Amino acid sequence: MSGALRVEAAALPTGIGALRAELCTDEREFAALRSVWEPLYRSCGAATPFQSHAWLHSWWTSYGRPGRLRLVLVRDAAGGELRAAAPLMRAGHTLPRLVPLGGAISDYGDVLLDDEHADRAATALAEALSAAARTALIDFREVRPGGAAERVYERWRGPRLRLTDSICLELPARPMDELLSRLPAGRAQRVRTKIRKLDQLGVEHRFVRYDEVDSALRTMLELHRLQWQNRKVTTEHLRPRFLEHLTRSLGPMVRSGHALVTEFRVGGEVLAVDVTLLSRGLAGTYLYGAHPRLRERKAEIFTMLLRACADHVAGGECQVLSLLRGAEPHKSRWRPDAVVNQRLLLARRRTAPLLSAVACEAAARSRGGELVRGWREGRST
Repeated sequence: MSGALRVEAAALPTGIGALRAELCTDEREFAALRSVWEPLYRSCGAATPFQSHAWLHSWWTSYGRPGRLRLVLVRDAAGGELRAAAPLMRAGHTLPRLVPLGGAISDYGDVLLDDEHADRAATALAEALSAAARTALIDFREVRPGGAAERVYERWRGPRLRLTDSICLELPARPMDELLSRLPAGRAQRVRTKIRKLDQLGVEHRFVRYDEVDSALRTMLELHRLQWQNRKVTTEHLRPRFLEHLTRSLGPMVRSGHALVTEFRVGGEVLAVDVTLLSRGLAGTYLYGAHPRLRERKAEIFTMLLRACADHVAGGECQVLSLLRGAEPHKSRWRPDAVVNQRLLLARRRTAPLLSAVACEAAARSRGGELVRGWREGRST
């Protein structure tokens, strides 16, 4: 059940009343928060699709562990509206931490702040997080630059540390013709040739209705399996719990406009399915599956997916088309901007040693990664 964190509401006066903080650890209460969570999500300009209630609650249902849920909430004391939320869970034994919900299958982690009340809400959330942390370190992973968690970090009164995290590649949310104008002339001409090839093959696409999402996702993951057959694949994408999470979350997200599921057909047969996640300022190309026959017929699959997505989101409120984590060659050919996610670590005075331990661990992993890359490059020469 929710419990007060004893943040002094009187210290946070506003024209519409004071703010109060709560800690929610109950899964049923998490489900019931949808009606107040979604208005907060829409009011947070920095939010990514991975902070929507549909995504987070579904992730917890598939991946969460009983007793570890920690939702830190800041409400308007008068009306009960959510002004801030930090969706967290407790993790680790030797290094106890509060980490964002969403895990490895979510490309961004963050908190939510109501833009209209962001300064007050960030201060209240920082105080509430300090009270909720107890003996744990707060470890915000994969925070996009400009994320709402940065405001909390700025207001944190204890020890803190900012590290780098994954690289995400981003394009402006513009139509395909404008994306082509960013490329060198020769490369742009080659892409136009590939687009003509797609048209000659008769590739057509359509956006799936919310009541068709379940079937489309099953098709996508089967195509994804075929696409990666006999090659190294992310094993989580082939597990039943991943399918359950996607079907549970994406139906409501498609219905609310927070996701786009696209089928690509040739001669009436579905040969590819793509999932793009949407928020107010960002569209993220999340996952796709494509039949090997498309490659056999010399179809440029990423160009096919990007054209449909870019033309759909262009002209709307969305400003960024994120290719999400990873700097694979097929993404880099489009000359995207490389944006480095942040890892924001927050400690209390008595948990400051944990901060140092995580920093040392991160440095060791970074050095290990550099050694592996050097070894691979040496073998390839």
